Amino acid sequence: MYTEYYGLQEKPFSIVPDPSFLYPSSKHRTALTYLEYGLMDRMTLILLTGEIGAGKTTLIKQLLTKIESDISDIEVAVIFNTNVSSEDLLELILCEFELEPPIRSKAGYLDTLNQFLIREYGRGKRVVLIVDEAQNLSQEALEEIRMLSNLHTGKDSLIQIILAGQPSLGTRLQDPSLAQLYQRIAVSYHIASLGFDETREYIVYRLKTAGFEQENLFTKAAVERIFQASGGIPRSINILCDAALVYGYADELRTINVDVIEHVLADKEETWIGSVHSIDEIQSNPAVSLDNNGNMAIRLQSIEERLNKLSSQVDWQIEHYEKRIESYNDAIIHKLERMLDEERKQNERLLRNYNLLLDSINLKKDDLGLGQK
Repeated sequence: MYTEYYGLQEKPFSIVPDPSFLYPSSKHRTALTYLEYGLMDRMTLILLTGEIGAGKTTLIKQLLTKIESDISDIEVAVIFNTNVSSEDLLELILCEFELEPPIRSKAGYLDTLNQFLIREYGRGKRVVLIVDEAQNLSQEALEEIRMLSNLHTGKDSLIQIILAGQPSLGTRLQDPSLAQLYQRIAVSYHIASLGFDETREYIVYRLKTAGFEQENLFTKAAVERIFQASGGIPRSINILCDAALVYGYADELRTINVDVIEHVLADKEETWIGSVHSIDEIQSNPAVSLDNNGNMAIRLQSIEERLNKLSSQVDWQIEHYEKRIESYNDAIIHKLERMLDEERKQNERLLRNYNLLLDSINLKKDDLGLGQK
């Protein structure tokens, strides 16, 4: 519709994850580096979190693209449907690896998977399981993930697992009942929202990727309003920008100004546009059709839920950094202890050499008749 009007080859702000449109922000580059490092270093369990629409699925697809093009010794299975039982999860994993169990039972699934992992290991191949939307996994399914992470031969894990999900996943994993699983996480990263400059660059990047050859289709004021309303969440930015282009096309505008964004916000209910999660709830929840009095209660509830999420996310990040600091402290103490031990050994060697030299001098004195009488 608006693509031809604005000289675009395709829609630049689709909410469908597309690696070719992945904006390489510092946050997303770092996340991808962490994922690649975890895989290359054969880490058993890797954790990736981020708000809804932060770009987790797009990153995973980008990672899969790199694996397919650059790495030939990895077999990958990706699970997106996580509202399943532990037995169904195992069946999905077998299906992704194109394995057919002889017996359709949990024991049969585990035996088939274990034989496959041993066979691939013997062929010099690594097996990677990626679970997206992992925050929806049941307690028993997470326990099954822990059991899979136990599978190893000698010093190597038979399977590497990447768990990707919303911040609530990090919170859930801190539950004492999942302590064994949480302790196995070797690499973790949380994708933060984009800043204002990154939001501006994100919009420009996606427009150019879609074939836009000019500059500043969106005015600075429009971008500022988009940033304020979206909170720097890529999917929310996409929703706003796509709607703005539709409105701009309808009004035959060559530049999208702040008035267009305000118009979009007014039509989409500004209270919810800053959170894609809230938009999704609105689309699926009949309660949004309540009258104005009901809307106020829903808005207050939405704000409270978002504050609770933010609080959980902050707590999780604090604990994450505290653990990193503790790890650094342990490393420093270990290094100092090693240095002290080396210093002690060196002093012992010097003392030994000194005593030998002293004995040698005394022997020389005796030979020369200079020793004490």
